[in-house]
Amino acid sequence: MVHLNNLVILGLGSNKPWGSLNCYEILKQAITILGENLSEIKQASIYKSEPLLIMDQDPFLNTAVSGFFSRSPEELLAEIHQIEARFGRDRAKERRWGERSLDIDILLFGSQIVNSPVLQIPHPRLEERRFALEPLLELNPYAYSPLTNVSYFVILSRLQNQKVRRLKVK
Repeated sequence: MVHLNNLVILGLGSNKPWGSLNCYEILKQAITILGENLSEIKQASIYKSEPLLIMDQDPFLNTAVSGFFSRSPEELLAEIHQIEARFGRDRAKERRWGERSLDIDILLFGSQIVNSPVLQIPHPRLEERRFALEPLLELNPYAYSPLTNVSYFVILSRLQNQKVRRLKVK
């Protein structure tokens, strides 16, 4: 049985081609693979965003997906790390907040709050990131923080522009 507490929203980003794949193709293929793990998967539009903290890198393409995951948040994280590695991501060799072929973040996992050394849900920087909030709200306009019960729409309205632009619908 599908339960709303198993509804996850994942944020995806890419700003570094891998092999013969450009960033858009990486996102599309990663979403296809995620569809093998999530039921009733839905995708937000593709957004282009400027880097926030490390400026000497290319802009990112971002999107989000939602779907139901019947196992634990930690098992989802393990699946995500495997998918990222399939597209050339090596966390040991990258600089923090730097370029990456594929980044997948668990933004929300139902209304669960997880705070462990390896996983924090909701994502700890979600409320600072327009590039994550815009696609999240496209998928779930009524989403709110399980930590504060504040609507993510209200949180988004308080953020500066951050040079995020919607490119295409799905």
